[in-house]
This record gives sequence, C-alpha cells and structure tokens, in this order.
Amino acid sequence: MPFDFPRAGTRRRQLPHEFVIDALAALEPVTRAMFGCIAVYTGPKIVLALREKPDGKADNGVWLATTEEHHESLRLEFPHMRSIQVFGKPITGWQILPSDAPDFEESALRACELIRSRDPRIGKIPKPRRRTV
Repeated sequence: MPFDFPRAGTRRRQLPHEFVIDALAALEPVTRAMFGCIAVYTGPKIVLALREKPDGKADNGVWLATTEEHHESLRLEFPHMRSIQVFGKPITGWQILPSDAPDFEESALRACELIRSRDPRIGKIPKPRRRTV
C-alpha cells in the first residue's frame, strides 16, 4: 500500500516527494504520519521520512533513517546530505537530502536504489511503542 488513505469524510494530505514511493513500489512501502512528516517503512524498518512544509524549509526533503556510524560513507554518495535541524542537535541519526539541493531528485532516487538493495546503512527497526493504559 503506497499511501495510507484517510477515513471517509477526511481530506487526504498531499504526499510530498511521491516519486520516492514510486521508486520503492517493489518493496510495498507503507506510510504513516510522523511528527509533521510522512514516515516510509519497508517491512519492519523505517527507511525514510518525506517532508515539504512552508515553515522550517531547511528540513524539507527526504530524511534518511541511519546512524552516525554511517554518515561518512553516505556523505560520499550524497555530498549535500546533512543532519536535520528541527531537533536542535548538531548531529542526528536522521540525515536529510534537502529538496533545495541541485541534485535532490537524483540523490533521492539513489537512496531508493540503496534501500531496494537492502543497504544496511539506511533503515532502522523502531523501538516498540509504549502502551498507555
């Protein structure tokens, strides 16, 4: 299911950077809303988040779910990649391919290639949600 459709009577939100979902279609990605973005899952892993909002434009683009140990090797493939800024930390696990970068679409599609080939540098299995009683 490429995009979670809303319940009857609700408005469907515009899916940012939909070409990314198309590029991952063979993996049957699932999307979910996540802190103002659209999270993209393949199997149990969260691999990307898609964001395009009028506020905080610096963090618009495709976010890669990764860890700090992979930043250097990923930066060789994605020279414009950097940590997201919205969390206020200088370095985060979430790395962004900014939508205003000159190679944005090419980089986003390359990230999809890596995800399709199961590159271990992209994707995390989220911690289980705590249940509230």
